Amino acid sequence: MRVLVVGGGGREHAICWKLAQSSKISKLYCAPGNAGIADVAECVPVGAEDIDGICAWASDNNIDLAVIGPEVPLAMGIVDRLNEAGVKTFGPNAKCAQLEASKSFTKAFLARHNIPTAGYREFTDKEELLANVGIYGYPMVLKADGLAAGKGVVIPEDEESAVAAIEEMMGDKVFGNAADKIVVEEFLTGVEASMLCFVDHNTIVPMESAQDYKRIYDGDKGPNTGGMGTYSPSLLFDEDIEKQIREQILLPTLRGFQEDGLDFQGVLFIGLMLSEDGPKVIEFNNRFGDPETQSVLRRMESDLLDVFTAVVDNRLNEIEIKWIDDRAVTVVLASGGYPGSYAKGKVITGLDKVDDDIVVFHAGTKFDEEGRIVTSGGRVLGVTATGATHDEARAKAYANAERIEFEGAYMRKDIGLINR
Repeated sequence: MRVLVVGGGGREHAICWKLAQSSKISKLYCAPGNAGIADVAECVPVGAEDIDGICAWASDNNIDLAVIGPEVPLAMGIVDRLNEAGVKTFGPNAKCAQLEASKSFTKAFLARHNIPTAGYREFTDKEELLANVGIYGYPMVLKADGLAAGKGVVIPEDEESAVAAIEEMMGDKVFGNAADKIVVEEFLTGVEASMLCFVDHNTIVPMESAQDYKRIYDGDKGPNTGGMGTYSPSLLFDEDIEKQIREQILLPTLRGFQEDGLDFQGVLFIGLMLSEDGPKVIEFNNRFGDPETQSVLRRMESDLLDVFTAVVDNRLNEIEIKWIDDRAVTVVLASGGYPGSYAKGKVITGLDKVDDDIVVFHAGTKFDEEGRIVTSGGRVLGVTATGATHDEARAKAYANAERIEFEGAYMRKDIGLINR
């Protein structure tokens, strides 16, 4: 098969790395890819959001399967367009993509199908929102309704900071039009965890669990990022919690899709809060999480292509997905200043010094004019290690991350620890 992966971040590198192990793929492409992806796939100079360009290239190059990584092209309807062009595509259509593209769409879905989540209200008028500041007390959860590159959630601790955040989001438009509508939620206490699921019209199959670290600083302090590290499986999951998630969240979600005519095919990412009242849904995403994917796919034993084709053919129930017992930990190396402004073009050294069993997934890298690998994003690399125990994997990830250098490099030092 000829396979095209769309995207150019750490998630797409992990997908390409895993797909490259399949003997059933004759040619693997990635558009646009990055400096790391170039080792396992042929990079195509077409942007992930250039829907016309992607569709034309896929048709002209006889692509048998396209796999969509990022959320923006999904929301733009790339799956519908590729299917219309006769290209089978792994990923949800535009109607289903609203589950990530609109927080209010998801909250209404969860409420309609009695799936545990935080209480909420929606606001499109800034003055009305300011008049209801602190409606659920503090901390106050403010979510931009639209896509904001994983950074559209602000959690002010008091009225003064809440008012300032509302002014920035709706007045100054720091998230662009994504915050034209704001969803205000009650603050949930507990520990966050992530669950990735393969979904077709009839079946939902959870992958191995993972835990992500969203805040920039140790101890879960500072602003939200796209994710500073992750590990799998989660240390917080046990049989009782998994049963609750299956019965109260996964199965009702699948039934909800069927009842609402949401023909979901792809990956459903479920952000969870493991609270004293049981697991509750924080968010839905329509694709592999980043950097959860790096840890989870590192532990997948099955052929990922087999899973993708089963999903697009609606026969997910016919296959068994196997995982290795080893634990995985991914530590993200980020540019100094991220998630705010940061410099690009910093030369990366030490990639040749990592151990043979370590996989370094590239998130924000490119080749410069001299052929050197340089930084090109906020999150630059994800150093992923496996081990027989969680502690072994964690120690290996950090030991190898320390060997990689670029000006301004930053990483959290508590990835793999439980912050309660």
